[in-house]
Amino acid sequence: MAVKVSDVPEAKRYEARVDGESTVAGVAQYIRTTELVAFVHTEVSPAYEGRGVGAALARTALDEARAAHLLVLATCPFIAGWIARHPEYQDLVYQAHSRVSD
Repeated sequence: MAVKVSDVPEAKRYEARVDGESTVAGVAQYIRTTELVAFVHTEVSPAYEGRGVGAALARTALDEARAAHLLVLATCPFIAGWIARHPEYQDLVYQAHSRVSD
């Protein structure tokens, strides 16, 4: 099974299709700024669950964030969990820095 993932910026999401089908098997929605990309929701159609669609979405989206020199804010539990299981992507994670004033 081949999963093809494409960025669809006008929809603000990555879309995954399987074996050249026109049906969208899964999506990863995002909000992009000049400094970071926030992944807010990932969903895989039940017919495609357990077939690597979510992993393909995560890997492609994170690889493209890295190539664009963007940090990643993973508010989506799926993307956050995927990064936690793949330490090679943890350098992309945005770390908020707060200033404490007296």
